[in-house]
Amino acid sequence: MKRPAVILVRPQMGENIGAVARAMSNFGLSELRLAAPRDGWPNPKALEMAAGAENIINSAQVFPDFTAAAADLQLLYATTARPRDMEKKVLPPQAAMQSLAAETKAGMRAGIVFGPERSGLENEEIIRCDTLITIATAPENWSLNIAQSAVIIGYEWFRSQQDEKAVARDFPDIAPKEEWDGMFSQLENYLDECEYFRVEHKKPIMWQNLRNMLQRSAMSGQELRTFRGMLRSLWEKNSPKT
Repeated sequence: MKRPAVILVRPQMGENIGAVARAMSNFGLSELRLAAPRDGWPNPKALEMAAGAENIINSAQVFPDFTAAAADLQLLYATTARPRDMEKKVLPPQAAMQSLAAETKAGMRAGIVFGPERSGLENEEIIRCDTLITIATAPENWSLNIAQSAVIIGYEWFRSQQDEKAVARDFPDIAPKEEWDGMFSQLENYLDECEYFRVEHKKPIMWQNLRNMLQRSAMSGQELRTFRGMLRSLWEKNSPKT
């Protein structure tokens, strides 16, 4: 079984990165990916806070952005406290980690995504994710810092591994995110060329909805290549001739 990677998107403080690594070590997670850390890497403050998780800090992978950090993964679970105006599966931590455990036991490559401390994940990043994890909190103070969130998610992941009744289920062989990115780039270019988005200010929400709709299909790599071939044939047959 391949354990999920933990992806920190634009993390802002070395201390928080170290605290996340410590939570990962507490609960059996080991692969840390950093997407565009604000203060660069390595960061001595992260190592100071790791407390027993120095190996996770020392082996952390650094990527220029979230797209690169998630390119080889098939499924992404994103932690977010803010409601989103898009069609996404939303689960509490326990249910999310039970689902993720079944998927990884079946061989799926997955990631748990945390956004930057102050602002959280951007909509463009949320769109690329498959499931949202929302942690219930008191309305008087609903904001959790990244280390708190990592402890809660990590604990539920660890619990999911202790369930002897949990068994792997069959899942489709979903294409990795880099292949989805290629298809979406191709489709957006075609739609722009044929002026599908007739009202420019409506394009962001229309494109967001299209991406979410297609991503829910969970196509395999072969299915995605077939779909792209169909798009290309339709475009070549119907594109405006110059």
